[in-house]
Amino acid sequence: MVNIQRIPDDSFIVCENGNTDATLRYELTGTGLEVYLTADKSLPRYVSLRWNHRTSRPVRVLGDKWERAYADLSFKGLDGEKFMPWYFIATDGTDTVGCGVMTRPASFVSFEYDASGVSGWFDVRNGDLGVHLNGREIKLATVITREYKATDSFSAACTFCRELCPDPILPKEPVYGGNNWYYAYGKSSAPEILSDAGLIADLARGNKVRPFMVIDDGWQENSCDGPWLPNEKFGDMKKLADEMRAKGVRPGIWVRFLHDTALEQAHPEWTVRNQYLDPTVPQVQALIREVIARVKEWGYELIKHDYTTFDLFGQFGYDFNGAISRIRNWSFADNTRTSAEIVLDLYTLIREAAGDTLIIGCNTISHLSAGLVEISRVGDDTSGTDWNRTRAMGVNALAFRLPQNRAFYMADADCVGIIPGKIDWKLNREWTKLLSLSGTPLFISCPAGGLDGEAFGEMRAAFALAEKQTDVAIPLDWEYNNQPQTWLINGEKVEFDFVQDFYPRLLDNVMNSSYAVGKDNV
Repeated sequence: MVNIQRIPDDSFIVCENGNTDATLRYELTGTGLEVYLTADKSLPRYVSLRWNHRTSRPVRVLGDKWERAYADLSFKGLDGEKFMPWYFIATDGTDTVGCGVMTRPASFVSFEYDASGVSGWFDVRNGDLGVHLNGREIKLATVITREYKATDSFSAACTFCRELCPDPILPKEPVYGGNNWYYAYGKSSAPEILSDAGLIADLARGNKVRPFMVIDDGWQENSCDGPWLPNEKFGDMKKLADEMRAKGVRPGIWVRFLHDTALEQAHPEWTVRNQYLDPTVPQVQALIREVIARVKEWGYELIKHDYTTFDLFGQFGYDFNGAISRIRNWSFADNTRTSAEIVLDLYTLIREAAGDTLIIGCNTISHLSAGLVEISRVGDDTSGTDWNRTRAMGVNALAFRLPQNRAFYMADADCVGIIPGKIDWKLNREWTKLLSLSGTPLFISCPAGGLDGEAFGEMRAAFALAEKQTDVAIPLDWEYNNQPQTWLINGEKVEFDFVQDFYPRLLDNVMNSSYAVGKDNV
């Protein structure tokens, strides 16, 4: 099968105003093919490598996504125009091969796989402009290929993801509990959070591992915006964290580090594209450390940070193709590092400042956050109001990002959103059951009183599984169904019905206006 762990058959470097001195160097090691780039005067933008290989038998191919999945992960036939970020796996029904780059590379890497071979694209820009390496040599990535004989494609994908990331950081004990976004949608208060905390504690009564209650957007002065200080409905955040802990939950909180309108207007020199905070600016780095220190001092044990992909590059992952950011003619204040290096620096800063505080990355670059966050939101938002959205986003992300669970981080496929009168429990029951048996974090979003007797009992049983997260789930139909319904759970075949009498809408594109409405798609 195809092999890209070798010196490429062809290559070229794209620079601003032509290439005068940019060069590539390769090293074949026991792990893979290390690709190095250096330049002095030239300003590299892209590197392209080509490995020739004639594929003459039917294969099904699955690629990854830049950040979260947007109901768009699935196996397909060969498509030379389709960009696949970070890695892909290909199977002929008997054997499976994985091709990709090790986590935390210094470039954004994507692949195109056609019948004549594989093209690898290494985006080394700084924003949209060429990077000023000034004679520095950087390792763009370590390219690997692994072949798995006579094994199913899901098992191969799990093994391959563990190969891609040898150093994940995982929580010391299972993380599960509540998040108020999918019923409150930013309209909340300290008393409501304490009520939520009481519900989550009741659902986990008798469990040895305490659940989290995560306060999402809406606690701060401005909606989805800094400064990261409480509004009048929340007041003393340290007091609230203490009261949550007394209720029997561990407090968590949501932040958006790179957006503070007042600061951006007062200090445009601290921004990228005159919109969002630039993490290469020392004052912005100090601000991030200050916010994290404050949240930790308040007593919050988990930080969910959001929007870094959008704020850095001006678009969500579904708007990217092979290139990160299609906005033209901009760069970061520090133009000597690639965008990938800048993202890595940001995530490393957050990790170091957080210390033992758990991190959930949301709208984070998946391959660059692996090894720097304990938990990652692997798909776009589910919903407390629209079952179509939960089915499309949640089930797809869980199934196709499940090989990354415990390999890159714990994979959070998002919440069970529960608003009385909105989504029938018979539908949310299926989503709850699958999440609780998947070996991944289970979060619910539900107001006090939102679960009746039957649903309450079933959610308590789900929480009892979630505090262990030892179940093994395998999507048996994932090669032909982008919302797998047939699963092998702990060796037993289980059928889920995510449709029932709630039929999918006819959509030209999953990210059309019926989905992309406000923060609910973030």
